[in-house]
Amino acid sequence: MGRGCDSHLARSPVVEDGMGLTLVIGTKRFSSWSLRPWLALKATGALFEDVEIALRQPGTKAEILKWSPSGKVPVLIENALTVWDSLAICEYLAERFPQAGLWPDDSAARAVARAVSAEMHAGFPVLRQRCPMDLGLDAPLTEFPDELAAEIRHLDALWCLCRSRFGGDGPFLFGRFTIADAMYAPVVTRCATYHLPLSPEAATYRDAVLAWPAMQSWMAACR
Repeated sequence: MGRGCDSHLARSPVVEDGMGLTLVIGTKRFSSWSLRPWLALKATGALFEDVEIALRQPGTKAEILKWSPSGKVPVLIENALTVWDSLAICEYLAERFPQAGLWPDDSAARAVARAVSAEMHAGFPVLRQRCPMDLGLDAPLTEFPDELAAEIRHLDALWCLCRSRFGGDGPFLFGRFTIADAMYAPVVTRCATYHLPLSPEAATYRDAVLAWPAMQSWMAACR
């Protein structure tokens, strides 16, 4: 006989049918991975509940394991479905709410949007390490080691490329707000927190993301 399934998924709380969407996130001040699908979900206009779990506490791991098969946040729950990993959640939302246009309509733009989103998902290790997301800080950097400076230049170039080729009349990377913007939103906050040097066009994009009402709502919750 096969072994029974002893997964955290089987023990996760179940959202009853008709209760809608629940997004389990970490502390809004620190949780960059939680911010991404939260913004994407806000962009759909769907009603949802967010469950915020305090990070960096003795009971954090046990609390997350009540919800998450990976032991990490964020986690999206809809009825009996559980989806974890930020980019996977965003992809599910794009399919679940096609009217929200979470990916660009044009196939070429959509391919580039997916490419830059995947790069953010796996890249920029020095920027992540040297400049962790912390919405309670205002800590201008005075020194920029070569590896960090190179990643900031690459980030700037990516933003400018997307804006110049696909930005159109909108303020975001591909005109309207898409998953690509959700993926880069935590980096936008790092640019503001640590006063990272940006070109005028990249700085304009940074300011547009920070001014977006959903982003303002997340930051207000931190305050």
